[in-house]
Amino acid sequence: MISVNTDGGIDGFDPEAVTEIRSRLASVREQGIRIGFAIESGSRAWGFPSPDSDYDCRFVYIRPVEHHLTLVSARDVIEFPIIGDIDTGGWDLRKALRLALKGNAVVVEWLKSPIAYEEEAGFRSRLGAFLDHVMMPEKVAAHYVGLMRRHFQSHGEDVIKLKTLLYALRPAIALEWMRQRSYRVLPPMNILECLETISIAPELRAAILDLVHVKKQTREMGVGLPPALVQVFLQGALERYSETLREFDRDPDRDERAHHLADKFYVQEVLQRDS
Repeated sequence: MISVNTDGGIDGFDPEAVTEIRSRLASVREQGIRIGFAIESGSRAWGFPSPDSDYDCRFVYIRPVEHHLTLVSARDVIEFPIIGDIDTGGWDLRKALRLALKGNAVVVEWLKSPIAYEEEAGFRSRLGAFLDHVMMPEKVAAHYVGLMRRHFQSHGEDVIKLKTLLYALRPAIALEWMRQRSYRVLPPMNILECLETISIAPELRAAILDLVHVKKQTREMGVGLPPALVQVFLQGALERYSETLREFDRDPDRDERAHHLADKFYVQEVLQRDS
């Protein structure tokens, strides 16, 4: 966990950036909207920031009851203009739950971020316990396969942005972490945490850590051929996990139960302020 200083700053973060992000979050709350949690996403939370990495603040929010009693539904995202290296945006809890039920791992990763700008007492634990109960690891696996394919498959034997290579490695390592636990639990957000607790060849682990080290030290990693061990690992992962997805059972009744529980959870959170 990244520690928060006594003055509210975050170790290693530009104080002006943190102040600006918290000012944006305050402007959301001024509209009567609750912020369940606001965290840092992106490479800083994934474990491989570069010296010029952006600040990617993401948050989940809950609109009050009166915002639901209108003919026109409010947008399910809140976005701020990207200014300099500060990117701030949030999802309505409804959107977060809908995507989670489809297997989108983003909100789970946000929950596991080691860097929090702020959070409502108890919200992260309530949402985390709920998602642990209803999220289906096989659907999350499909999400990670899609990410891996997007960042790596189209490059084949060609040169690739080495930063993009890390974006492909992150879901591949998450999938390996899940496989070694029989797809019963969801992986950590931080790539280094996953690496520490999976069994892979020492030479492959070293090659991945070398890429992470370069990313942390260099403003622009440039392009190049993927290291041979990494390329073989990613190609094998694409084949293995694409095949694994076809083996998972589909359970419409389970999906329906999960949707019912998500409806109940959402209503409870919206009504919580007035209870």
